Amino acid sequence: MSEVVEMALLEAEEKMDKALDVAREDMTSIRTGRAHPGMFSKLEVDYYGAPTPLQQLASFSIQDARTVLITPYDKGAMKDIEKALREADLGANPSNDGNAIRIVMPQLTEERRREYIKLAHTKGEEAKVSVRHVRRHAKDQIDKAVKDGEIGEDEGTRGEKDLESLTKRHVDVVDDILKHKEAELLEV
Repeated sequence: MSEVVEMALLEAEEKMDKALDVAREDMTSIRTGRAHPGMFSKLEVDYYGAPTPLQQLASFSIQDARTVLITPYDKGAMKDIEKALREADLGANPSNDGNAIRIVMPQLTEERRREYIKLAHTKGEEAKVSVRHVRRHAKDQIDKAVKDGEIGEDEGTRGEKDLESLTKRHVDVVDDILKHKEAELLEV
């Protein structure tokens, strides 16, 4: 395989892997019936005027299936953390005991589960579009190399077949992530 095709495929695989990482992260932030620290991964707190990820300001402990205890490292940030939690669309009301913030997640209704499944499908589709965009870019690189005479047409065709299998593999992983999240959301 020529260096041009190899580089295009390597770069495409790297970018597709990043798209999968983003998809996994997005799916983790979608709430399920169970409490988990990943629900707060995208939450930012206005900490002394700077938006700071909540993960950096507090520790999380899961007390039971629906209760999360958030203990700030800096007690001075308690009010800001509580405010950010109230403004986040978690569907739960945080309670502050002076040392920690407790969040009891309400049971998900059937309607809310369906909304989350739609959101998961949207995030999954965004990941697939991202993977396909990477494929298009890599295919353009291969086509240009063929047109410029850097590689032969057979080499270009082989490279495109490899690119297609790489793309299919990544799209299948997105589908698996989505299927897993859907099963998690439908679990009562």
